[in-house]
Amino acid sequence: MSNLTNSALANPITEDDIANYLANTPDFFHRHAELLASVQLGSPHGHRAVSLQERQAEMLREKIKLLEQRIMEMVRHGNDNVILSNKILRWAGHLLQGSELRQLPQQLAIDIEQQFAVPQVGLRLWDVAAEYADQPYAQGVSEDLKLFASSLSEPFCGLNTGFESVNWLAEPQAITSLALIPLRLGPSGASAPAFGLLVLASGDAQRFTSGMGTDFLARIGELASAALSRLR
Repeated sequence: MSNLTNSALANPITEDDIANYLANTPDFFHRHAELLASVQLGSPHGHRAVSLQERQAEMLREKIKLLEQRIMEMVRHGNDNVILSNKILRWAGHLLQGSELRQLPQQLAIDIEQQFAVPQVGLRLWDVAAEYADQPYAQGVSEDLKLFASSLSEPFCGLNTGFESVNWLAEPQAITSLALIPLRLGPSGASAPAFGLLVLASGDAQRFTSGMGTDFLARIGELASAALSRLR
């Protein structure tokens, strides 16, 4: 047996070798055009054999279908964002029109429930001006909760694990998931201490989850903070 044969047996040609050769020899199929016409591949839509051209057409159709699905998802998300933006603008308009300042926190909670279809909304404020200190929304907040609110650099979303703030709601026993939004002066993520906490709550465990985006909730917090800061 020759050295050439021994070398071939010791280093057999692999599929990767063939693929690399074809990739680096683009004129191969020009010299052997008859191969393209004779290649038969299995169809993913049955057990029949199809030509290379037909298989390529099927692959292109599948790619086009996936792209169409992605485009539709982008359009749907865009429409959802427009709807949410319009709701925020309407809510901001209500805040600017304003009600009697003493009743603003209650009205703000009602507006959030109605505009954003949140089952239960509650809030508490602290360090308010003396004329508002006797109001229900300025009562019953522990020092631990104040520290917790100030520690939040963004809204917290997740399951209800017995948070103190759930007791501010009309039906705390019905709450499964919630969003806790710190109220503070300045943009979301600022280091200023919180002067309040806004609670959005639901009986649906998937309404507020730990993996959801919080940009929309942060905008709610910024608008609510700006409006409620007038009570300080």
